[in-house]
Amino acid sequence: MQEPLSGPGRFFRGNLHTHSTLSDAIRSPEDVCALYRDGGYDFISLTDHFLPKYGFPIADTRDFRTNRFTTILGAEVHAPSTELGEMWHILSVGLPLDFEPTTAAETGPELAARCVAAGAFVALPHPAWNGMTVGDADAIPCAHAVELYNHTSHVEEDRGDGTVMLDTLLSRGRRIWGCATDDAHFKRNDWFGGWVMVKSETLEPEALVEALKAGRFYSSQGPEIHALQVSSTEVIVECSPASSIIALGRGSAGAFSTGPGQRTARLPLDKFRKGGWLRVVVVDEAGRRAWSNPVWLDD
Repeated sequence: MQEPLSGPGRFFRGNLHTHSTLSDAIRSPEDVCALYRDGGYDFISLTDHFLPKYGFPIADTRDFRTNRFTTILGAEVHAPSTELGEMWHILSVGLPLDFEPTTAAETGPELAARCVAAGAFVALPHPAWNGMTVGDADAIPCAHAVELYNHTSHVEEDRGDGTVMLDTLLSRGRRIWGCATDDAHFKRNDWFGGWVMVKSETLEPEALVEALKAGRFYSSQGPEIHALQVSSTEVIVECSPASSIIALGRGSAGAFSTGPGQRTARLPLDKFRKGGWLRVVVVDEAGRRAWSNPVWLDD
């Protein structure tokens, strides 16, 4: 029996991707941290654009930590260029303050590897927004996750959904997580739209980063996933009231339970054996979603 959300600790709610006046957003670092703290979040990573025009900022948010709210230092780092000629965007959560600036010769894959070597949780952000290809993703094998939902990309351009890229990589054999984020810039209503719930014994930044790397989290727009079990015959999900509880796998593999207010579902496993993986989606009456991380059936 696999129980990916079990183990010691509790769930902490956090935003992994947002910006401030240190780069191209309109709220100060202090205001951003206060907004999320007062909005019921347990932690935030302020990830300003790590570019020369902004002075390569890594926001020092340590002064905004309390005994109930913490911050993880990070940045959205950049280099040329993707297969479509776009600038690389690489989300790096858990960087040191003295992380060295990029150079003109550094490539995106090299930069991502340097972030990982520095201890960061690295995610490939907003794949639908900037047309990230499978080849781009393959070029960064060290990435821990793909953004399966980016709220700002959804609000601004209806390109916030990254689940197709996630499923494509999983079906090609890539073991990678999926995370939901805001990417808030505060120029529109682009905050509190997607977050992660991280299972950790403590609220220490280092513990949260290690839990992220290990995939001990799920992502949400509102619904809660209380338990997820995978036996030899079925997937068992316990959650907050939902209209649909869905398991998805390789290709068209899927199983679902629908009905108002359901809090549990038992879904057959047989459709997922060939593909070797599955992930769960919980949908509430308002259409908001929660996404589990992938579960590999050969573990």
